[in-house]
Amino acid sequence: MKKQIKSVILMAIAALMVVSCGKSDLPGYKKTKDGLSYKIVTSNKNAKQVQLEDMLVAEVCLTFADDTLFNNFGNPDRVLRVNPASFKGDLTEGLLMLHEGDEAYFAVCADTMARFFGPNQMHPKYVAGQGQYFIYHIKLASIVSKEEIEQEAQNFRAEMEERQSKEPEEIAQYIADNNITAKPDQDGLYIIVKQKGNGPVVAEGKTVSMHYTGKLLDGTIFDSSVDRDPLTYVVGKQGLIPGWEKGVMGQPAGTKLQLIIPSALGYGATGAPGRIPPYSPLCFDIEIVSVQ
Repeated sequence: MKKQIKSVILMAIAALMVVSCGKSDLPGYKKTKDGLSYKIVTSNKNAKQVQLEDMLVAEVCLTFADDTLFNNFGNPDRVLRVNPASFKGDLTEGLLMLHEGDEAYFAVCADTMARFFGPNQMHPKYVAGQGQYFIYHIKLASIVSKEEIEQEAQNFRAEMEERQSKEPEEIAQYIADNNITAKPDQDGLYIIVKQKGNGPVVAEGKTVSMHYTGKLLDGTIFDSSVDRDPLTYVVGKQGLIPGWEKGVMGQPAGTKLQLIIPSALGYGATGAPGRIPPYSPLCFDIEIVSVQ
């Protein structure tokens, strides 16, 4: 008899859980069976739906305890990659509900998230057991599929291989067009001294000041100190590109020189985003102002 009563109680609890799993303690939100609270503002069920490993072009505002942690509203971008769920009720479950053009809010339970993060990884305002949520407001503009991402990566690799293969030709053409007679060193670095100084020489540990203009070989200037104070640094401690460090070493103060730097001694395969493309040889015009 006791077993029957216990069985009835368990069934009642299970039934209650089924009934309550669609409710959330956040006004206007529903809750999935895994515990993610959500509120759909706009739904386009006939549009393309999100799949695992998609990249989402979206506007996202992430808040916690009245603090905005991230916000790119007004500037949709590739901000979310749909990875497998880390825990039940995480954001992935919500993202997989979305279609292109959808707008929604998702509330991820902070207590649940805290189980998977260290104490110092949670927001400073997080207090265990207080029913706090990370709130994601998402407007999904478009979806980039896993296959499209892989094709983009393949195209990028092909482009980089072509850039790398053409670099020696690009340098040779620049040398010919500018009538440069200097020979490169064993690493392909050209050091062209325009004016020899007679001051102290650049050496490890010395404090130096230099004016410079950095250009791509097509003449595009990506940085210059000409209209500001000279660059001042301690030789060997600044973390400058190897071609610069090698090119100025041993040169006396007062020297004006030009460096033609192959990408292997510059920014290499990564470049400098927004300024220097990958596998770009560089030209630096440098004046060594002082060495101390």
